[in-house]
Amino acid sequence: MSSLAQQVSVSALRDRVFNDRQLSEMLGGGDARRYGLVNRAIKDGSLIRLKRGVYALAPAYRSAPMHPFAVAQALLPGSYISFESALTYHRWIPEAVLVTASVTPGRKTLEIPATEFGPFKYHPLAIADYRFLSGVERVTFDKLTAFVAKPLRALMDLVALRKVEWSGLDWLTSGMRFDDDLLLALTESDFAAVKSVYKHRAVNTFLAELEHGVVGAKRAE
Repeated sequence: MSSLAQQVSVSALRDRVFNDRQLSEMLGGGDARRYGLVNRAIKDGSLIRLKRGVYALAPAYRSAPMHPFAVAQALLPGSYISFESALTYHRWIPEAVLVTASVTPGRKTLEIPATEFGPFKYHPLAIADYRFLSGVERVTFDKLTAFVAKPLRALMDLVALRKVEWSGLDWLTSGMRFDDDLLLALTESDFAAVKSVYKHRAVNTFLAELEHGVVGAKRAE
């Protein structure tokens, strides 16, 4: 184990994603010394570089696992997990998702290559002011937390990203392979939380048609 990993492993950073600023506060000294310690730790495998200036200890030196969602949150604070990643987490789609996909408050799509936590992608969406976290909940993963979209918000984010037009419930039950019971379990409050979130009319039209279809299906039962 490198001397840097030894110091981090007995600090509050042990099971977290941390950056150069936090290392500087912990280590003291100049930048050159810190760079040398970081490079040696990366070379011997005790430190993982997630992106420039952002790191995590290798698994052997952590006391708890780090969930990819919590890592994604730490890599881009202010983002939240959504799209297929959140839908898989909520068990709305059966497929395993290899990429952790999030919505970013920024304006550019960002991709971070794979590490032991997998690759990460961050997508901007046209979201109304003060509605960025509507339909999003804070979830705890061991010692860490992340913001994760609830199922309807994750679905509508996906609709907004792909520019999907409403074509009936069949696209959801056959194309996305959603279980009918999951859709019928959506409540008025679920839809209310997502209304007025998106700036694009087509996305809001999709949401209104989805609510109408769900209500109609419930009445037909």
